[in-house]
Amino acid sequence: MDRFKQIYILILFFILSVAGLRSIEKGPQTQVTFIIKRFMDTYHIPGLSITIGKNGQIAWTKGFGLANINEKIPVTSKTRFRIGSISKTVTSAAVGRLVDQDKLDLDAPIQTYVPTFPEKRWPITTRMAMSHLSGIRHYKGNEFLNEKYYSNVLEGLKIFQEDTLSHEPGTHYLYSSYAWNLVSAVVEGATGIDYLSYMEDTVFTALDTERLIAEHQDSILIPIASFYNAENGKLILAPQVNNSYKWASGGLVGTTTDLVNFIHNLYATNFLSKEVIKELHRPNTTRIGQSTNYGLGWRHYRDFWRNPFIGHSGGSVGGRAMLIYYPQKEIVVAILVNSRSEKGGDLNLLAQRIARRFIH
Repeated sequence: MDRFKQIYILILFFILSVAGLRSIEKGPQTQVTFIIKRFMDTYHIPGLSITIGKNGQIAWTKGFGLANINEKIPVTSKTRFRIGSISKTVTSAAVGRLVDQDKLDLDAPIQTYVPTFPEKRWPITTRMAMSHLSGIRHYKGNEFLNEKYYSNVLEGLKIFQEDTLSHEPGTHYLYSSYAWNLVSAVVEGATGIDYLSYMEDTVFTALDTERLIAEHQDSILIPIASFYNAENGKLILAPQVNNSYKWASGGLVGTTTDLVNFIHNLYATNFLSKEVIKELHRPNTTRIGQSTNYGLGWRHYRDFWRNPFIGHSGGSVGGRAMLIYYPQKEIVVAILVNSRSEKGGDLNLLAQRIARRFIH
């Protein structure tokens, strides 16, 4: 009898153990790990960092692959990547802070804050620049590969400031990183402080993004990923660039943890009022009332299940980025990779698939 009882207990223990292992294997982290590794293999991505936030806390953070191929340096949660145009979303927090403090009027002419910017046929406002309705052009030619050092924000504006507007402001949506370079000059004019100093002393510190910083070529940012381009199935080092002309629109580097902390603390602190956050998020419309699905540094999306979320993508020389936030679910996903190619996979869809594993 005792022998049968022991055998029964052993069998029961075995069944429970197997069931436990299966439940672990089917957990969100294991599922996401599988999804990411397959994504990296498919699109020849050398290194990737991911952080997921849930209910105001870091739910999971992990590095995959290599930050540097030749030196076999692995990606960790502390590895910095280029965040590309997510820099616009971070800059929007600085603008929102100044609006809250009545130091900046979004609808005042740009020359109120940047008197050296040439007047155009039609007036341009900060709101127009931030919502890509200003008519200021985007990159052309090889400008994206700019190697020149610009000593200050105003010097960088000279690249485009004399150019004719593409259209009358407010009539058409035209994505423009240069318009956001102008926004950084607005921040300087409203504060009397250079853009980077204001961001570091006011925004980065308050929102606990300690590894978020400008990518200076003459500084050693350790650890930072090396950046690659995928060409014909092979990875080659991306060309050297200098992003000093576009800190606010695409020149910042940081970690995925920084990006998740940015979202969490934007909502958990009183850094911005709820009214200003709504102002930054609200989609803009053209003059005839057509929605652009773009706020002031925030893009609006819906996933496959029609759940609304907001965020921004980022493209840089040798890198890509994605930051999404489901306000109703309190889920944040930040992904950074150190390669770029024409067929590099859809980071937005990847982030949605990952978010789905953490939504209950």
